[in-house]
Amino acid sequence: MSAKEILNLYASGERSFDRVNLHQAKLAETKLNGVSFVEADLSGADLSYANLSECNLSRANLTNADLSNANLQGANLSDVNLIGADLVKTNLEESNLNRADLRGANLIMANLQRANLKDADLSGANLADINLEQANLTGCNTCTTKINYAEFSEITISELDVTDTISHIGLSHKWITWAGSL
Repeated sequence: MSAKEILNLYASGERSFDRVNLHQAKLAETKLNGVSFVEADLSGADLSYANLSECNLSRANLTNADLSNANLQGANLSDVNLIGADLVKTNLEESNLNRADLRGANLIMANLQRANLKDADLSGANLADINLEQANLTGCNTCTTKINYAEFSEITISELDVTDTISHIGLSHKWITWAGSL
């Protein structure tokens, strides 16, 4: 299915696009809020500046996708593959990233306020200037993750693995490792 077909179907009221192949699709600046892309292949897709709020992208493949400046507020991204994805300035507020694979993703200045990142893999991700206020990071893997100037107010970080995490947030590794809910 092509990007044009998706947009035409969306305009006619269709919201279910589960398991579609949209590899390298050009969907920048589109409005697709509330759609279902469960198990869809969106690898390499350009979704920059797209409105994907309240979407269901669970188990979707978004490897190397460009989601910069996109709105994914309230989206279901559980078990999603976001390896190497560009999420710069992306709004992920209140999104579900449970067990999401974000290895090597670029999340500079992303908003993950009240997001669920339980058991997510953030290995090698760039979290500079990220907002993690009230986020759930329980069981999150942050090995070799770059965390600079992040907002960590009221987060849940029990069982957070910070082995080899590069951090400049003013907190010691020992404090983070031993912390529970703040």
